[in-house]
Amino acid sequence: MKQPTGRASSRSRPRADALVSSSYSRPAEIVARDLIGAILTSTIDGIETAGRIVETEAYVGPHDPASHAAERIGRTARNEPMFGEPGIAYVYRIYGIHWCLNVVTDAVDFPAAVLIRAIEPIRGIEHMRARRHTGQKRLLDRDLTSGPGKVAQALGITGAHNGHRLDRAPLWVSAGSGVTPAAVTVGPRIGITQAIDWQLRFSEARNPYVSRGSAA
Repeated sequence: MKQPTGRASSRSRPRADALVSSSYSRPAEIVARDLIGAILTSTIDGIETAGRIVETEAYVGPHDPASHAAERIGRTARNEPMFGEPGIAYVYRIYGIHWCLNVVTDAVDFPAAVLIRAIEPIRGIEHMRARRHTGQKRLLDRDLTSGPGKVAQALGITGAHNGHRLDRAPLWVSAGSGVTPAAVTVGPRIGITQAIDWQLRFSEARNPYVSRGSAA
């Protein structure tokens, strides 16, 4: 099946500041922890927005019953990017409304990924506010990107970026200032019905942008 790599992937080159593919060629739970503190940057639609990754969830392979590529599901059109090269994006929609960004990990043909659950805005916050504005009362800044659906909306991420290589524009991940192991908290994943006790959610302790129990 041809991957929806996105037009930007084919005409742009890897960025010198982006994490290399070997950073993702490791078990999802290790990548999920190490991504805390990394910088996610978007130049989608010519608008630069960026944030520190402060919360992730790991989906660790076909033996993970909560994964979109669990053994009982197999390989499908929807989860095909999870079987691709480490370091590409797996973008899917939940509830028919919210897009969610995942980073594919491990190895080709071994479906595993890390969900980006929350970021702390560092650039382009005014554009994030504009994208997240719903016509209701003004959102508190801590609510702009405190959930995976919010992250995608704030950064302009859609299904068009499914399969995009995350080492180049318009969406890439680069190293941040780093977070000590003591500053990372570990707990169960959110918004799933299977393997709910698996300790595969990682977050920066006491960061106000960490989600508060919502799947979106």
